[in-house]
Amino acid sequence: MAKLLIVEDDESVRTLAARALERAGHSVDVAFDGAHGLDCIHAELGIYDLVVSDIRMPEMDGIEMAQAAARSYPGLPILLMTGYADQRERAEELDAIIIDVVQKPFTLADIRDRVSLALAKTNQSMAALAGAA
Repeated sequence: MAKLLIVEDDESVRTLAARALERAGHSVDVAFDGAHGLDCIHAELGIYDLVVSDIRMPEMDGIEMAQAAARSYPGLPILLMTGYADQRERAEELDAIIIDVVQKPFTLADIRDRVSLALAKTNQSMAALAGAA
């Protein structure tokens, strides 16, 4: 189905999300923090259908990673995750870069559904751009 990158410093959350999305048929790469996630994005030349990233991480947080990724690969779809209300407010400033913010904790069904919705939004946006060209 889709090629995804999961960026999450908590190994249990990273593993849970990756397995849930792989079971839904997606190809999933994983990164343990924002700097590693950005390295993966650059290594793949930004060719991900969706990047799913935690906001609060050591070294480079998800917001910094999203901003850096958007500079190199405008239009790269990014879905952020957080368990902190103040971090969600920080993400609101990134409306032009991110698709949505998923509240943690989430269930397997929640993350699959939110990723499906994000991919659908991305596909609609691309179709609209293609139609306008």
